[in-house]
Amino acid sequence: MLVAEQPNWRGVMLYDEPLARHTSWRVGGPARQFYRPADSVDLACFLQQLPADEPLLWLGMGSNLLVRDGGFNGTVVATQGCLTEMSAVEENLLRVEAGVTSAQVARFAARAGLCGVEFLAGIPGTLGGALAMNAGAFGGEIWPVVEKVETIDRIGRVRERKPEDFDVGYCKAVGAEGEWFLAAWLRLEPGDTTQGQERIRQLLEKRAATQPIGLPSCGSVFRNPPGDYAARLIESAGLKGLSIGGACVSEKHANFIINTGAATAADIEQLIRKVQQQVAARSGVELQTEVCIVGEA
Repeated sequence: MLVAEQPNWRGVMLYDEPLARHTSWRVGGPARQFYRPADSVDLACFLQQLPADEPLLWLGMGSNLLVRDGGFNGTVVATQGCLTEMSAVEENLLRVEAGVTSAQVARFAARAGLCGVEFLAGIPGTLGGALAMNAGAFGGEIWPVVEKVETIDRIGRVRERKPEDFDVGYCKAVGAEGEWFLAAWLRLEPGDTTQGQERIRQLLEKRAATQPIGLPSCGSVFRNPPGDYAARLIESAGLKGLSIGGACVSEKHANFIINTGAATAADIEQLIRKVQQQVAARSGVELQTEVCIVGEA
């Protein structure tokens, strides 16, 4: 249901919005409030009016996220479809807002004759999520090309920060508490458009051959332990095809859990725990989740 018009808001607010509509697993209960801002100025205005203790969840494409069936008792800020400006601000430098999809960044750069982010074409998320998780694939990571970022805090203050302000590592980029990414400046290398587009095609072809593309999933569920691969450990434990309710460990890639059509968030979470238990029992390795789990059971 749409909220009544607010005097200082230009975005769209929904109450009790089912998050299954906004997550790549297609599961999740409702958000008490769901706000899609008109732009960054509107977002700042909106945040200034929120109570200081209001729980906040930032949502891009809803990949790498499991929302429990009880939903999220707070406010979701949805960036996809609103923070979507992307431009070349000077030679070899792009400014990209957080709601732009990773695939759009890769293709825009290739068309501009810039290289270094082709790997983003196969990552199902937004730039904001890619920054928060130091997204990487096929040997590339996002933070090595980041020159600076723009963040916003929960009272609407906007700051520019440098990479050295963040603890960047495997699947993480930890900065000041209570700040979220608004945009990033990406310093790329000059290249050839045709070669860049061909590289993207090859990476997407490889992804389609090795991952269950087209089925509801969150991407990789578990972090790779040092010196090993989560998928190898799961497969070695004989867990491909293991299912609970409508959730199933992919036969194609063992580090993917797919929603076969009727999964609940509880099914998926139980399957995650069962995989962790059985891998630990077989190999002694405690798999850590890459996916973020939020909400009420």
